[in-house]
Amino acid sequence: MTDPALFAGLATEAQDDRVHQLVVGALIANDGRILLLRRPEDDFMGGIYELPSGKVEPGETLDTALHREVEEETGLHVRAISFDYTSASGKKSRQFNFSVTATSESIRLQEHDAYLWTAPTGEASVSDFVKTVLASYTNSISA
Repeated sequence: MTDPALFAGLATEAQDDRVHQLVVGALIANDGRILLLRRPEDDFMGGIYELPSGKVEPGETLDTALHREVEEETGLHVRAISFDYTSASGKKSRQFNFSVTATSESIRLQEHDAYLWTAPTGEASVSDFVKTVLASYTNSISA
């Protein structure tokens, strides 16, 4: 498990940078494939696949938010956090993405209309940001 001081340090750095909204995302890998969730067509960025992710609630640590968001969006439980990638999103938000190991293979969608397991090469319709995260992940596992 990742040192809790890492999460506190990332949050403090964002606060020092005057970032007002923190977001966490989970890159869930299984047998060389990555879990992506599709946004409903009538939603913001509808039809696009994304990583399980969401806002950090006030008073919540990054790792607690990560566990909560993964469970809320997929029904999976985070077992281990092993990789981090930090990106600024706009002027007031910052998303931290972590590669995690999940304890279940049974996906229960709450906010999305479909999911797929795909190679991290970005074969699905994803945003440029998700392509960057997948490329960073691929580079980290091949190094």
